[in-house]
Amino acid sequence: MISLEIWLLFLGYTVPLVISLGPGNTILTSMGARFGVKGSGPFWLGFEAGNVALCLIYGFGLGQLAHAYPLFGAALKWTGIVYLLYLAWTFIRSTTKPSRYGEKGHGRLGLVDGFVSVLLNPKIHSMVLAMFTQFLDSGHLVGQVTQLTLAFLVVSIICHFLWIYLGATVLGRLRSEKEQRIQGWAFALCMIVVAGFMVRG
Repeated sequence: MISLEIWLLFLGYTVPLVISLGPGNTILTSMGARFGVKGSGPFWLGFEAGNVALCLIYGFGLGQLAHAYPLFGAALKWTGIVYLLYLAWTFIRSTTKPSRYGEKGHGRLGLVDGFVSVLLNPKIHSMVLAMFTQFLDSGHLVGQVTQLTLAFLVVSIICHFLWIYLGATVLGRLRSEKEQRIQGWAFALCMIVVAGFMVRG
């Protein structure tokens, strides 16, 4: 059983990192703005499934084996950069034919996109690896990994909902073609800036 003190430390570690602005939360916000909370569901579900997958991978020690090989980190970094640029391109492409708010299928990312965006996000890999390094001890491995994974999932769902809801309620009001073009370029620029920081890092 994980102690209350460890749970408090866990929340102090995970909440600021999960809720902070990054490529994942930027995409979730854009999905909320374009398709609302309900329309963002498939991508959101895939995103959280990706988080659970990484928790299980790192929780049971498989991720540490991969990180033992320097090429893994480099491959993850550059694949993530390429994926961010791909997302930027999808935002830019959506500005050429801006859709009406919530129009079915136009520019919408689905469950697989959400899952892949987590697997190719080095920030999430590092966060989950550090989480299990700090809060997992050698006893009762299965029980602890399960508890920490479920807790991380709950934190992620709450924090990510806030970003989606923010996009739906604030940016979702901007429904004209001009406003949607501005949104598309703004989100694309965010992806490019993050990719630039990853290149420098």
